[in-house]
Order: sequence, then C-alpha cells, then structure tokens
Amino acid sequence: MNEADKQVAFQRNYYAGVAPQFNEMNIKQGDEHYFALAALEGLLHFFECHSLLDIGAGTGRTVRYFKEKRPDMKVMGIEPVAAMREQAYQLGVSRDQIIEGDARKLPLEDGAFDIVTETGILHHIPNPEAAISEMLRVSRKAVFISDCNNLGQGGWLARAAKQALKAVGLWKIAYYLRSGGKGYWTSDGDGLAYPFSIYDHYTLIRSRCKAVHVINTLDAGVNPYRSAPHVALLGIKRD
Repeated sequence: MNEADKQVAFQRNYYAGVAPQFNEMNIKQGDEHYFALAALEGLLHFFECHSLLDIGAGTGRTVRYFKEKRPDMKVMGIEPVAAMREQAYQLGVSRDQIIEGDARKLPLEDGAFDIVTETGILHHIPNPEAAISEMLRVSRKAVFISDCNNLGQGGWLARAAKQALKAVGLWKIAYYLRSGGKGYWTSDGDGLAYPFSIYDHYTLIRSRCKAVHVINTLDAGVNPYRSAPHVALLGIKRD
C-alpha cells in the first residue's frame, strides 16, 4: 500500500468510526452546503436536469434533500464506506439509491447522469483531480461542487500570505513544510484533510465546460477567490 492509499484508508476508517454521530457532528440545517443545495435546486429546473448523482454521498444529505424537493428526478449516490451507507439507509434512503463505489473510479458509463454533484468531500481526497475528471465523464449536462477554498480561509493577513505564495508557485512547498512534511492535517472533527481550493482545478473544469459559475456560500468580500472560505461551482458541459 502506497502513502496515498494509506491516507485514503485512514479517512475511510475515520468515517466508519464516526458514522453514528456523523450527522450530529457535521450537518447543520442552513449551513454552507444547504445554501449550495438550495441554489442548485433552482438551477436543476433552469437546465432541465432529470437525473443526479452525488459522489461521496455519506449519510445521504444530498440524496435525501432532492428526494424531498424533486421527487420527479432520478437521484443516486456513491459512497465507499459501508457504515456511512447504513446510516443513510436508516434515514430512509433505499439501498439502490446509495451504492458502494470510489469517486476516483465511478462504476458508471459516460454521461450516465444529467448532473454529478459533491458536497465537502474533495478536500479529503489526495488526488481530487481524479474525482473531478470522473464527475465530468459521468455527467451529461453539468457538475456541481460545494467545497472549501483554503485560499480564502483565515484573517486577511493569512489569506494574503497564502495567495502570494500561490502566485509565485510556492504554496504547496510552504504547506508541506508547515504540516511537518505530511501535506495534510488530521483532526477529531474532520479526520484527514488536504489544503483544497476548487480554484486549483478551475482549468480542468473549464476545459470540459462551456460555462462555469462560482458563488460564495459563506459570507465573503467582492472577490470570492480572495475572501470566500467556501464556494459552490457549477460547470455546464459542452454540447
């Protein structure tokens, strides 16, 4: 097992251990992800999406949300951790609505769903570009990502320092040194996480999308890149 696989195993074991308490620990009505889902609800109508796949579905927040709000849609989730899937089933999600699978290698055909979504899991993946590429492959119309922007987190001085290091190509080296050579951090509340920003993957998304829209989902200044700790991104696929 290589180092990246060990990190993935660590995070999955963490989720297995906290699954019974996960919703209480991490899901709060009206939080940034619910803000993002509420925005997405209207966009699904606008872009005439009739099927949705959520990767890293966890205990089924997104699946349950759209089961209620859009019962006319086909909604499914992919979740690798059995204990998390069991929590979703106990909350009313059927076993064929959230299935086992890895976000980095989805067991689905190209364009299988109109839209593919994620909420807060990419910063737990050592190679998030693999998951984003799979989202783009499996989606027919769009991808929707609700996740953190580490470049917009912290006070103005911390943000300025990170953005300056990013601009000169030294951010990854600086974080690697700051994290004691690990390149990630661990906590009781979030397990293992990486310094993730969706803006780092904007070029990849833009290469497959004819339009990309970004909004801040927590309070921020006029420039989300510089000031928003959390953002939502909608990428509209090319025809």
